[in-house]
Amino acid sequence: MRIALLAALAEGDAHGYELIRRLERRSGGLWRPSAGSVYPTLQLLEDEGLVVGREEGGKRVFSLTEAGRAMAAEPGAVPPWVGGGGENEGEGSPGRGRLDLREAVGQVALAARQVAVAGDPGQVERAQQILQTAKSELYRLLAGD
Repeated sequence: MRIALLAALAEGDAHGYELIRRLERRSGGLWRPSAGSVYPTLQLLEDEGLVVGREEGGKRVFSLTEAGRAMAAEPGAVPPWVGGGGENEGEGSPGRGRLDLREAVGQVALAARQVAVAGDPGQVERAQQILQTAKSELYRLLAGD
């Protein structure tokens, strides 16, 4: 969260909800942090002298300090959306694959709901087996099996 917020603030000053939208956009919609994680992290970054907040139009707007800009520019400071999605990701890119996977999960969920609503007991049982098999296969994929 720290690196993501520093990277988002490197684009320009922003208030918390603006940063949330910026992070969601930069991740191609794959990640939308909650206010409950953003605001405490901003406070921590401010306590550490990496960002500074000011009141502007009834909102608390944050900007990077010199130390914050330096940390955001460090070679190891890679925000979560780099190489893993985000805007401007074209066909065949890692981010595109993640978006395609998210869409496929949504389509499977819709199909499962249809079986739950319209299927007979045998179809519901078979759908559960299919989903259990898919879950197992996905974990095996991650394990490298």
